[in-house]
Amino acid sequence: MKDHHSTRPEAPMSHVFSDETHRNLLSRIPHCTGREVADWLRTVEEGPSLFRFEEKVSWLRGEHDLAYGHAKAIVHEYDLRRAARKLL
Repeated sequence: MKDHHSTRPEAPMSHVFSDETHRNLLSRIPHCTGREVADWLRTVEEGPSLFRFEEKVSWLRGEHDLAYGHAKAIVHEYDLRRAARKLL
């Protein structure tokens, strides 16, 4: 049986789009939702303590009626920024 851990990327990239698509989605979020990305990141921070990526995405979609792609982009950006804070 193959060891799946050796081929797994460090970031949850299997859950997200390419970097370019991610940036494009983020740039459209304010227009599509009426809220800035920073507001959405605070919403995730202040929301329920969910650990799994898809749980956070599902919560955003259900609680705030976001499109799936927007919710994924917000959670991915949140995770990226949280990881960057840990490195400082």
